[in-house]
Amino acid sequence: MKLGILTVPFADLALMEVADWAAGAGFECLEIACWPRTGGEARRYAGTSHLDVTDLPQTQADEIMAALRERGLAVSALGYYPNPLHPDADRREQAFTHLRALIAAAARMGVGVVNTFLGGDRNLHWEDNWRRAEALFPPLIAEARDHGVTLAFENCPMIFSRDEWPGGHNIAYSPRIWRRILEWDGVGMNFDPSHLVWQMIDIPRFVREFGPRMVHVHAKDVMIDRDGLYENGVMSLGMGWQVPRMPGLGDVDWAALFSALWQTGYDGPVVIEHEDRVFEGTRDKLQRGFLLARDMLRPYVR
Repeated sequence: MKLGILTVPFADLALMEVADWAAGAGFECLEIACWPRTGGEARRYAGTSHLDVTDLPQTQADEIMAALRERGLAVSALGYYPNPLHPDADRREQAFTHLRALIAAAARMGVGVVNTFLGGDRNLHWEDNWRRAEALFPPLIAEARDHGVTLAFENCPMIFSRDEWPGGHNIAYSPRIWRRILEWDGVGMNFDPSHLVWQMIDIPRFVREFGPRMVHVHAKDVMIDRDGLYENGVMSLGMGWQVPRMPGLGDVDWAALFSALWQTGYDGPVVIEHEDRVFEGTRDKLQRGFLLARDMLRPYVR
């Protein structure tokens, strides 16, 4: 396993500046945030572009990878998390166009994984969303496979605010749906345990079932705000009571999680995803959050 960070929170730093800090802090890999340089999403923890993948020349790809190797860093994945099943057709096309550029860039860089969302129209039942996904995704998956790249979907429901209610912006959240997704040849899972906690989905059981198809793991925790749950009830679908935290500060049982990962043979990257409001606002706070997570996770990541 390699311990790393998702570069999204460092939007004001160049990639090599992030790399210098990460290497100095003892991290071993980066998931590079690759939103479009213009026209990207404005939501929290989105829109960062540490690498312009549009027509990335081979010489530049080689230079980037060489510079990261000099710093002792690998690239776990290129990451871009839009809504490819957005109700607006133009938004869907923009997402797929950029994902194609990401796949081509990953191939030039020798990076084997592109992380993204399956997406979803919040006003459609997941079955209707699935029919749209079946119509749109197979050509993209085949293109990734032809480039030697695994397209990995994250298991985040993407329902944090009223504009994402009632169905969320990503249907790839439950075992029922994941069994269908993994029938596609050449896809994998970017697993984030925090999203299972508030859904009351058994994390070790989930890992035992899907661990062999996990190609990337996000280390993020979540705290259930019991007062918020009392006020809003489960019908609010986590809004008002799911609180993202750094690993070790929430309700994920990390010992049980890593036990299950090891039992299923997972030996890939474990990448810290920072969405904890307690550790944001200044660069020092962001870095302190990552370091706290590093120290909590390091005994498990060998």
